[in-house]
Amino acid sequence: MADVGPRKVAITEETIRLGQLLKLAGLAESGGHARELVQEGAARVNGEVELRRGRKLRRGDTVTVEGETVRVA
Repeated sequence: MADVGPRKVAITEETIRLGQLLKLAGLAESGGHARELVQEGAARVNGEVELRRGRKLRRGDTVTVEGETVRVA
């Protein structure tokens, strides 16, 4: 089977904060868990470690946590 790429997570607004996306995508169980992941450097945005939970993401950005990647759609 062909690799279909990252799972897409649709947003309704122009942007979404990293912490919110982690919860929406199921990569974090709660806001506190999202904060821990970001503070530990476990979140990558477009391949770069991101330490700001409030980082604004736009459609097309990718987020990777613990080997799972999602794309903002």
